[in-house]
Amino acid sequence: MLLTPRPSLTYRLVSALLVFPLFRGLFRGSTRGNQHVPSQGPVVVVANHGSHLDPPLLGHALGRPVAFMAKAELFRIPVLGSLIRACGAYPVKRGASDREAIRTATARLQDGWATGVFLDGTRQTDGRVNQPMPGAALLAARSGAPLLPVAIINSHRALGPGQSVPRLVPIQLRIGEPLPPPASRRKPDLEATTLELQRRINALLDQGLLSNRSH
Repeated sequence: MLLTPRPSLTYRLVSALLVFPLFRGLFRGSTRGNQHVPSQGPVVVVANHGSHLDPPLLGHALGRPVAFMAKAELFRIPVLGSLIRACGAYPVKRGASDREAIRTATARLQDGWATGVFLDGTRQTDGRVNQPMPGAALLAARSGAPLLPVAIINSHRALGPGQSVPRLVPIQLRIGEPLPPPASRRKPDLEATTLELQRRINALLDQGLLSNRSH
């Protein structure tokens, strides 16, 4: 089994000084189900998407770094480029084909990373999985990595599409049990896995918030 890449100093500083103070303090954040996160080796982390808050929360709350695709232009911005690269983001060129993006993400998995995918691809106003895309299932089928369903509860209410000022509502991450990769890259197998991911993530969302914290 591949070892998980060690978190960089920048990643640890961002976690300690920025993400966790915001998540735990400002948004009274908590996580449930961290025992389901594989401690080593590649895993495709699959979540719903309701807010720009989701990537940093998902990337820092699972107990291991999670790599995400980011627009290549962002890496050319002083300070920001170095920061997001140190936190596991990897560049994808604007207009790049889906095939190129999948190859890039597969390479990250082959290096032992946890790689994050939002199942709808874009933010949803209700924070649920509504129109799931097969990218996560294809990544798992190509790499042999398991799929980890994660529900991000309330981020769409905290800072959803169209909001410029955050609402200080509690945010919780619920982590489900891993799924094996699809049996093949055939369309029926990818679709079946994608629909099961949608079902599991929405079921975790339906459980709602718990008032007491679990770290």
